[in-house]
Amino acid sequence: MNKDKNDLAPGCLAAAVGLALCSTSVHAQSPAPDDDARMETLIVEGPAHEAEPRSGKFTAPLLDTPKSVTVVPASLIDARGATSLVDALRSVPGITFNAGEGGAPAGDNLKIRGFDAGADVFVDGVRDAGSQTRDVFALEQVEVVKGPGSAYTGRGAAGGSVNLVTKKPRDEAFLVARVGAGTDAYARAALDGNWTFGDAAAFRLNVMGHEGDVPGRDEVFFSHRGAAPSLAFGLGKPTRIALDYYYYRTDDMPDYSIPYGRNAENTAAFGPPLDVDRENFYGLLNRDFQKTGADIRTLEIEHDFGSGLTLRNTMRYGVTSNDYIVTNPDDGRGNVANGFVVRNAKSRNSETTTKANVMTLLGDARTGRLVHRFAVGVEVADEEMYNRGYSVESRFNANVNADFANSCSAPGAVGPLSGYNCTTLADPNPHDPWSGTIAPSDSATFAEADTTSVYAFDTVELGARWLLNVGLRFDDYSIHQLSGPIDSPALAENESDFWNHQLGIVYKPTVNGSIYLSSGTSSSPSGNTLGDGTENLSDANADLGPERTRTLELGTKWELLGRRMLLTTAVFRTEKDNARVAIAPGRGAPQQNLGKQVVDGVELGVIGNVGDRLQLVASYTYLDAEIVDDGPIESNDGNRFPNTPEHSASVWATYAVTPRLTLGAGASYVDLRYGNAANTVWIPSYTTYDAMASLDVNDRIEVQINVKNLTDEVYFVRPYSNHYAALGEARSAVVTLNVDF
Repeated sequence: MNKDKNDLAPGCLAAAVGLALCSTSVHAQSPAPDDDARMETLIVEGPAHEAEPRSGKFTAPLLDTPKSVTVVPASLIDARGATSLVDALRSVPGITFNAGEGGAPAGDNLKIRGFDAGADVFVDGVRDAGSQTRDVFALEQVEVVKGPGSAYTGRGAAGGSVNLVTKKPRDEAFLVARVGAGTDAYARAALDGNWTFGDAAAFRLNVMGHEGDVPGRDEVFFSHRGAAPSLAFGLGKPTRIALDYYYYRTDDMPDYSIPYGRNAENTAAFGPPLDVDRENFYGLLNRDFQKTGADIRTLEIEHDFGSGLTLRNTMRYGVTSNDYIVTNPDDGRGNVANGFVVRNAKSRNSETTTKANVMTLLGDARTGRLVHRFAVGVEVADEEMYNRGYSVESRFNANVNADFANSCSAPGAVGPLSGYNCTTLADPNPHDPWSGTIAPSDSATFAEADTTSVYAFDTVELGARWLLNVGLRFDDYSIHQLSGPIDSPALAENESDFWNHQLGIVYKPTVNGSIYLSSGTSSSPSGNTLGDGTENLSDANADLGPERTRTLELGTKWELLGRRMLLTTAVFRTEKDNARVAIAPGRGAPQQNLGKQVVDGVELGVIGNVGDRLQLVASYTYLDAEIVDDGPIESNDGNRFPNTPEHSASVWATYAVTPRLTLGAGASYVDLRYGNAANTVWIPSYTTYDAMASLDVNDRIEVQINVKNLTDEVYFVRPYSNHYAALGEARSAVVTLNVDF
């Protein structure tokens, strides 16, 4: 089993840093001596393909694609002991995750290059709508496309997008089991089996169960279950049909962690999170919960017409849900400064339904002396989201002492008289017998979005050393939303249509190198997140046009050491000239497209093999993300983007000590991040270290040990705009037994 693990890169140039290229037969363009000669195709023998993006919209190998793309293969995910999407993306600097609350939900709410991307997650090329928490048990790889990319994905994608590639049936039989146990009651079991039958047919099944406590957090636990059966017919034939079903459920204790400090006037949150015991949990075990779910059905049909022409159609029906009540350790009303915390309840109970069909025609063509590799397609989607949270009432809400205006300093506010809605900052008790009431809210939100899109991509060979990459997409988008009291909701609507492009020129000085200059755009209409994220529709923005983001990127990629090492470098500038900004103080104020935001950045990366034993994945991202103009309210002008580190870096290396023993270690650094646009609350920078060791007992059995956060660093990973910041995990250790039957 050691050989498969070490195949992360001998010749496999995955791009956990910017790009990836790894294949049993990697096609690259070779410059001929004669400028008029055709570029010849080279076949480079290497390990099994695992890091080339699967999207048909990429019409050239990644070495020749003028775009920053990161591919995290399953081998890297397994080596680092990752189990969630958040874990898997730790190898990709420039990505952070937002903290949630009630309106902006708790879940995989990510940012890429400083811009919100919670609604820009895709599964096998189809938008995975709805706030969720995601596992990696059924994933083949994770792909990150950076920079404005609406030409690829449609609405949103101002900073980029993430595509999750699922495990598909193969024409070989295998059965692999993974069983893990560790500190903090960690227990995880997963099975991946593939069975062939009949004429070119196969069935694949992935199942997973996972539960435990969150390291370093008192009384915070999780329990996850998943299954992903898939059936394929016509493997290796001109016509191929695949049917997939994805089932996933979570039952967790949500955790908002630690409140911020207060300013000198005790009127607002200010500074970093408070220095209290990292195990302090301010939630209530008899009130708080989070349950998420996903039921996704996919039918994919492919047909090869010959002469390099393939038609691919993907049809999906999916339902996802996010249901929770969580304690916000409220820093309001002056309580924190007096040593108290309000157990303010935030809630959500949303369900999102997606019906989508994506059809793409891929092929090669020649016009005169020019060779084209193209993809054209059409996409239609209908997405619906319904959210009706909870009304959480307690004696505290009813003013146990009106003279103290709901302050935890009121007599009896801490304890049974307030139903335990207040607790002490220093010594909270999550077992307090909270005695309030919970009922469905009197208000709800229903949103429906319809999208029709057409797109075309083409890579054109311009002589022996030049490639032109062109992409164009048109989207017709409309959203209708009812929100407010259930018996008298208010209607808000937005209809938008927009064009976006991807344009790049590639110069190949040698077969193993490329230099590119590219530009791309994105469009984010009002209601982009469908009431289930950070960019929702409201009266304040319903009549506004889409925000427009554009980028210019200069980069180079080189395969070295016999194509066993990939070096990448990119510098870029991203601008949004019509950002939506409030034109008056206060929540819900009217907005206009008057703001300007700019991100200047640099990305560096290296991945591959140094010699026969050492594998290295390292990357660095610099982001100078500035709010240039925040509209009529000028106090934020010149500030940094929220939750956007200036510097971030990641390194992971493994060394094969013997053919059976492999050792690995890595580090991650994330710079200081502000929680709000005013830059008045922040979380400090941090560095964490991980390690692993794996031993092949024999050809079928492997034992792997992973230790995360070796130094037991106390650090924060998600800053909210006020109230609180979420802690990262304490030190933990897991032993995993991998058995290949």
